[in-house]
Amino acid sequence: MMKTDVHEMLIDLDKKHFIHPTSSLKQQHESGAPFIFSSGEGVYLTDTKGRKVLEGMSSLWNVNIGYGRKELAEAAYEQMSKLAFTNSFSSMSNEPAIRLAAKLAELAPGNLNAVFFTSGGSESNDTAYKLVRYYWKLKGLPDKKKIISQKKGYHGVNIGATSATGISPFHTLTNSPAPDFVHVDTFSIDSLKACIEKEGADNIAAFLTEPVQGAGGVNIAPEGYLQEVRAICDEHNILLIADEVITGFGRTGKMFACEHYSVVPDLLLFAKGVTSGYIPLGGVMVTDAIHRELVERSDGTLLHGYTYSGHATACAVGLKNIEILERENLVENSRLMGEELLNGFKELQMEFDFIGEVRALGLIGAIEMVHPITKQRFDSFIAPRVSEEAAKRGLIVRTVVFEGMDTVVFSPPLIINKQEVQELISIMRAALAAVQEEL
Repeated sequence: MMKTDVHEMLIDLDKKHFIHPTSSLKQQHESGAPFIFSSGEGVYLTDTKGRKVLEGMSSLWNVNIGYGRKELAEAAYEQMSKLAFTNSFSSMSNEPAIRLAAKLAELAPGNLNAVFFTSGGSESNDTAYKLVRYYWKLKGLPDKKKIISQKKGYHGVNIGATSATGISPFHTLTNSPAPDFVHVDTFSIDSLKACIEKEGADNIAAFLTEPVQGAGGVNIAPEGYLQEVRAICDEHNILLIADEVITGFGRTGKMFACEHYSVVPDLLLFAKGVTSGYIPLGGVMVTDAIHRELVERSDGTLLHGYTYSGHATACAVGLKNIEILERENLVENSRLMGEELLNGFKELQMEFDFIGEVRALGLIGAIEMVHPITKQRFDSFIAPRVSEEAAKRGLIVRTVVFEGMDTVVFSPPLIINKQEVQELISIMRAALAAVQEEL
């Protein structure tokens, strides 16, 4: 069967049988998938038509060590050949889960030394909300159950995680958000203080934040913000949750983004980069103090857990992924190539007058689109047009076009080299030039 015939067959099957997440159902049904990828190597993907593209997003911010890493396949095969899976309920355990938990405790800042495993970021978020509420209940403070999060923050699509997400379109999919979630202005100390005063510290379980907001437009916490948040939480007896699902495992040029600010949260959420997307895995890390309280005060079963919590194969892949991150010094490469990426953004900013702010921290960054005269948003979004032109030229990026944003965002694999960064910038230059002709 010819490549074209295979591609058309897959398009037809895709339309009929595959309901895509976070996609336009109408567009998928009418037009089919823009790409059906069949293989990947390094920072590149190849589709069923034979088109090769540079993955400027690490898929969904997560393929940190790049595509085609046979070591991870071998680690999975070796573990599956011995013990693919056994449950972790009723205190059962397995060696890869134990070893990965210990390794994460070694890597995490401060005394974040105990881990609850999940299958991904949404589960990690919902787990954290339940754990903090359980924690306060055990301490005799059951009214401390509200979760404060930030506008433009993204935390997942489970019912709790959706409710914590501070992006309004996610709340209108259904008409039944979970109770006890409150949102404050992004990176605003005054807004946080006002919220605590209004809601009452005795009713607040935790404050939830991304050190760098990913899906909300790559908004980077200003220097001093997290330090002040830490102090406010301590003053008001509120737990601090850092959502590092996107930023963990080297994405920002540190193993965890909160290290940039020398802040240790009470809970740290992870997923994505822990296995570089090769197999689903996530988790919640808690401090020794919280772990100790949970152990000493509980007298029954912790009635929370997922079938695949501590999945042996997933944890074995996570261990090998971290080994590669460390062996190849990819966290430092993220820092260095992040500087190259930001320099490239600044060059583009000088060349195109409809580029507003550019920003990056390690290998996560953004370019904003603004009207060249008013410096306000265009009447119609420009970022999707830039993304489409980039895709035509062999570069995959994402756009953020809600809450008044018109932004192209980037998150390439941590293995990217200087030549590949330059290729990314070159394609963006051509895409921007094509859009400029239409303005």
